[in-house]
Amino acid sequence: MKIDKETLSKIAHLARLEIDEKDAPKMMEDMSKMISFVEKLNELDTEGVEPLTTMSHEINALREDEIKGQLTKEEALKNAPKKDSDFFRVPKVLE
Repeated sequence: MKIDKETLSKIAHLARLEIDEKDAPKMMEDMSKMISFVEKLNELDTEGVEPLTTMSHEINALREDEIKGQLTKEEALKNAPKKDSDFFRVPKVLE
């Protein structure tokens, strides 16, 4: 599949990318190569092949949560750069 400038512009817009005009020919060539590589998968017989959900057969070894040593409010606030009696003080991030 050949990528043209219109397709490249549409993909760049969707991906929120800015592509310089001097880089466009190289990008179109590279994208065409990638699509050609992926299109080779159509040549394979994948009948009966289950799709992968992960690349590993490892199973997560989970453990039960255990309550262990906890900090008191005073210990947690001890090294805070800014605090009031009960809370950390942080800069305002929303107007």
